[in-house]
Amino acid sequence: MSESNPETYSIVVLTGAGISKESGLSTFRDADGIWATVNIDDVATPEAYARDPDRVHAFYNDRRRGLTDPSIKPNAAHDALARLERDWPGEVLIVTQNIDDLHERAGSMNLIHMHGELLKARCERCGTVAPWTLDMSVRTACPSCGRKGGMRPHVVWFGEMPFMMDTIYAALETCGLFLSIGTSGNVYPAAGFVQAVRQAGRAQTVEINLEPSEGATLFHDTVYGPATEMVPQVVDQIFRYGGG
Repeated sequence: MSESNPETYSIVVLTGAGISKESGLSTFRDADGIWATVNIDDVATPEAYARDPDRVHAFYNDRRRGLTDPSIKPNAAHDALARLERDWPGEVLIVTQNIDDLHERAGSMNLIHMHGELLKARCERCGTVAPWTLDMSVRTACPSCGRKGGMRPHVVWFGEMPFMMDTIYAALETCGLFLSIGTSGNVYPAAGFVQAVRQAGRAQTVEINLEPSEGATLFHDTVYGPATEMVPQVVDQIFRYGGG
């Protein structure tokens, strides 16, 4: 990013599993990630839930317990993005592919969980979405309607539409800076966000990752290294130079 006077423009930040890995959470697509040991079709599709809801619930119960372990905490990258949102004069929107709550714990507030939230449950009977930290099963009753058999994790499974896509694309089309952090670049629609920004023609685009993503060549700038080191540095540059 080149030096310029700071201006008030909006910033959109996309985050993926790489930012949470340094807090101790498993990624999905690394060689030792979740999908290397569990079949997507068995635990993360509507068909899997219809076929074997007990297995799907067991998978997400295990992940929920892992997320609520006291050792799992926001890291320096989450903290830097919370500072960016708090202190930047323009709007900062964080769009995360992650279903953990580490951004919220760090203090981020203008946040879209496009793939849902692990610490929430949704009733397919009445549509209620409620905070949820306990285990869940087909015998769990909805806290709103009281019926059993309809409670599921409030996450987006493969084959389902991510949340708030209209809001996300509207922000991408008008932002002045787009940051992509810790994402593989091969899961759509998020992998296409940088293309949407480039087509709008008004924003600088920056990838921050351990290694080049599949869409790395689409970014104006790339920064490679641990998120806990690189994200605070880039945020400092944004405040120093205005991100121009």
